[in-house]
Amino acid sequence: MSAASCLLSEDQFLCSICLDVFTDPVSTPCGHNFCKNCISQHWDISERCQCPVCKKVFQTRPELHTNTFISDMVSQFRRKVSSSGSEQQAAKTGEVPCDICTGTKLKALKSCLVCLASYCQTHLEPHLTASRLKRHQLIDPEENLEGRMCVKHDQPLELFCKTDQTCVCMLCSVIDHKTHAFVPLREEYEGKKFVPLREEYEGPKSELVKTEAEIQQMIQKTRLKIQEIKEEKAEGVQVFTALKESVDRCLNELIKEIEDKQETTEKQAEGFIKDLEQEISELMKRSSEVEQLSHSKDHLHLLQSFSSLKAAPTTKDWTETLRRRMNELIKEMEDKQETTEKQDEERQLIHSTILLGVHARHKVLSMLSKVDVTLDPDTAHPELIVSDDGKQVQRSDNRKECPHNPKRFSKFVCVLGKQSFSSGRFYFEVQVKDKTKWILGVVRESVNRKEAITPSPEKGYWTVAEHKNICVALDKPQVHLSLQSVPEKVGVFVDYEEGLVSFHDVDHATLVYSFTGCSFMEKLCPLFYPGVNDDGKNSSPLTICPVMMGDCISDDDEDDDN
Repeated sequence: MSAASCLLSEDQFLCSICLDVFTDPVSTPCGHNFCKNCISQHWDISERCQCPVCKKVFQTRPELHTNTFISDMVSQFRRKVSSSGSEQQAAKTGEVPCDICTGTKLKALKSCLVCLASYCQTHLEPHLTASRLKRHQLIDPEENLEGRMCVKHDQPLELFCKTDQTCVCMLCSVIDHKTHAFVPLREEYEGKKFVPLREEYEGPKSELVKTEAEIQQMIQKTRLKIQEIKEEKAEGVQVFTALKESVDRCLNELIKEIEDKQETTEKQAEGFIKDLEQEISELMKRSSEVEQLSHSKDHLHLLQSFSSLKAAPTTKDWTETLRRRMNELIKEMEDKQETTEKQDEERQLIHSTILLGVHARHKVLSMLSKVDVTLDPDTAHPELIVSDDGKQVQRSDNRKECPHNPKRFSKFVCVLGKQSFSSGRFYFEVQVKDKTKWILGVVRESVNRKEAITPSPEKGYWTVAEHKNICVALDKPQVHLSLQSVPEKVGVFVDYEEGLVSFHDVDHATLVYSFTGCSFMEKLCPLFYPGVNDDGKNSSPLTICPVMMGDCISDDDEDDDN
């Protein structure tokens, strides 16, 4: 039985209907074997009883009985397969299956480049024992064996052409590449894997290591790009949130004013109605008295009462009352308009020191603190590049290693000016031309520099931002700015005692935005945020411009002074 069991193969125990190992095998009168359920279902749906193999027709449906011999042999085969199950397993998804197995495909252990087939342990045995098959080249299981064959000569790709840097077969080397230099694939593989990159390195460094480093660098750049996109998304959300809040706030103020006017008018109307009802009540009372008097026969009483009833009742002149109230409403509107205009004049007066024309700016500058603002590299975020003269800052694509410094910003990608101010007035100008994103302003010296924040006055930031031609004042709430054009040079003016921070379009001499009524209790520092590079669209630096009195003095000004 042991010798016979060695001859057992899966093909001997396959049902020709389901093509799987027999389950409850039965035999037909013609001698062919099937699964009992398979042949029964086949005859159930057929018009006549016919053997699926030899096509013999049975006049009456045969009675089927289990073939005990075949059943025992199948049981032995199943036990044999089960005993080798620990060594051979069915191929899972992603694994290379055996090309010879029928029914359940076992996992392939090797692939043959000559036969162009993959084999499990059982079907690989001939390649390990037969002398003519031992010469075949076996490799680890490969699903796409055709890709390892020369499409022109149908031969295995065994050589590497160093001239053309491609894999070729033996026939290619003597026909199409006969003058080229060749090495075996394994030799080229070893060279790729172990050739040193530089002599100064300790030990061999492979080209694969170099490739891996390049891939890691690409991954890092991709991650930076993702971070930039996230920052742009966050800033875009801030801009449009500010726009929505500004519109909502204006709408709410308008609705509140209308509701207040309506409430006032309703109260006044109720008062008018109440007064009129009171007059009607008094007139009806007088009418009743007149009627009673008309029926009186007492001559003395009639004469005594007549004079008092004859006098006209006291009533209000409602036409005059309504006219007067209308005049009061008109006066209120005029006063409100006058107040608004006066506030605008005061605001313009406050900023006139910056908005005078070019010919008078030297007079303005004489009122301001003469401080040359420069950038403080100790505060710069690791992704910023500060120029040697401290006048320019721009964003880098890589995060550089910087020494630990409590003054340095680690989340908000910005830098502060070296100079700080705790009194008086000061002014500086920054070139923002060719940039699509930036934030400028002043900040409290004590702000937390190690946390991610959204700038606002309550957090110690008085700033204005641009995001792709949309300017926003980072107030609380944020304010969308309706400007005729985005500034190319921004002037920042601070009056410490007055609690004023204002931003100006220097080239057009117009006000951009003002923070008023601020309460400064500590030193203020200039703040600069250049924004992400945006694929080079925002790579230009923020540049601190010199503010020189001599540049602003014309000959006409000198003649006027003389």
